Amino acid sequence: MLRDRLLRAHSIRRALAPGEPFDGVVLLDYDARILRRKRLRETSGRDFLVDLAETVSLEDGDAFELEDGRLIRVTAAPEPILQVTGDLPRLAWHIGNRHTPCEIQPGRLLIRQDHVLERMLRGLGAVVTPMSGPFRPEGGAYGHGRTMGHDHGHDHDHGHPHPHGPHDHH
Repeated sequence: MLRDRLLRAHSIRRALAPGEPFDGVVLLDYDARILRRKRLRETSGRDFLVDLAETVSLEDGDAFELEDGRLIRVTAAPEPILQVTGDLPRLAWHIGNRHTPCEIQPGRLLIRQDHVLERMLRGLGAVVTPMSGPFRPEGGAYGHGRTMGHDHGHDHDHGHPHPHGPHDHH
């Protein structure tokens, strides 16, 4: 039996402009938006193969460029998240101190569901509301998305203290 060859995506187009045309959509949750090589399915049901030179962190609105020129837009899929309200600067500090991805919006913070963090935040006086929605956390202070593990893209031994204090890198 002959198998149809999957179209491949070898490149990414970052941040499609509003109204910029695209040819398909793929829904990916936060974990699925970091990848290098993976078979994905468009919402239309067509499969394609992502085959990138290196692992990338994708944002809502990026697009895979297929070898036939089509653009497949990445859309953040709904997933279980927690809405956090209260003393936002203090709560954001505690979330960030735990290296937890966080989406910052006016009047609220969004984090992925985590029962331990939920308990801690409630203990700090936060109102925590479980919900479902797309999760688009901040990309980080170094101007790029997340990486595998804890790495800021530079050596930690650079002659001054680590910006957020010493800690174990496993």
